[in-house]
Amino acid sequence: MKHLHVIDRYRRMSRRRKLRITLPVVILLFIGAYAKHRLIDRKQMPEGRLMDKEMDETSGIAASTINPGIYYVHNDSGDTSRFFAITADGKLKSTIYFKGHKQHLGVLDFEDIAVGPGPVKGKSYVYLGDIGDNSSDKKFITVYRAEEKKNWGKDSLANTLTSPINLKYPDGPKDCETLMIDPIEKLMYIVTKRRDTVGIYTSPLTYKNDDTVTMTFRAKLFFKGIKPFKWITAGDISKDGSKILLKSYEKVYYWQRATNEPAWRAMQKPPRELPYKQEKQGEAIGFTPDGKGYYTTSEGVFAPIYYYSVP
Repeated sequence: MKHLHVIDRYRRMSRRRKLRITLPVVILLFIGAYAKHRLIDRKQMPEGRLMDKEMDETSGIAASTINPGIYYVHNDSGDTSRFFAITADGKLKSTIYFKGHKQHLGVLDFEDIAVGPGPVKGKSYVYLGDIGDNSSDKKFITVYRAEEKKNWGKDSLANTLTSPINLKYPDGPKDCETLMIDPIEKLMYIVTKRRDTVGIYTSPLTYKNDDTVTMTFRAKLFFKGIKPFKWITAGDISKDGSKILLKSYEKVYYWQRATNEPAWRAMQKPPRELPYKQEKQGEAIGFTPDGKGYYTTSEGVFAPIYYYSVP
């Protein structure tokens, strides 16, 4: 009996010891799960939603340079020649109309939007990319440039004049959904979409109205994955030119650019993959003005807007 009493006492001590060890571990796991929810999962909660049904097929987003807190978005093919000024949480502030190309009386496949420098030093311009070509059979694609205006964040309706440039690929037509502006080298960047490897092409920001220009091929990029999920659907270069983003339907790729390094050369280095909550049809990404974060949104009525911090 004495031996049984000793064994029973040992078992009780063992349970108490296990409890002392297990309880802190459980508490730490709970704290960790709570912290993950607060600090990580919350980054994937929508910052807001596009709050107007007119924005039903959003395909690009870019931060204003002269209107604090304003971002520009636009619809994909099928809409008229216009874009929208919104707040970061999705409130519609202005609808800006422009005249499309004289050869087809409007935009055909408006796929991306960017903001950057232009012909007049010290002024900011919005670049509107009618660059989609699903069948890869267009003789040229068109980018429209409009000088950014202060009233675009205030007036509900506005009109603007644009200066178009027609861009040709040196190696034949391709589909594309990515337009970026490099403020350092003063170049337009076009990154193609569909093929196993995508191409990077550039054209100078200085051009004559309605010029037709053959772009310069710079490099090819290969991304692992399954088509169509790995197709490149959007991109942006930060306003200081130091950071670059490209996104596919399922991933966001990020490069930190070295001093005096061309953007296309920086993109040939292995990218870092940044956080991204896969959206229904995510085709829009844009840096915040300070480059410390980025927003994404997607096609669909009342589509969510997500914000992420840049590491």
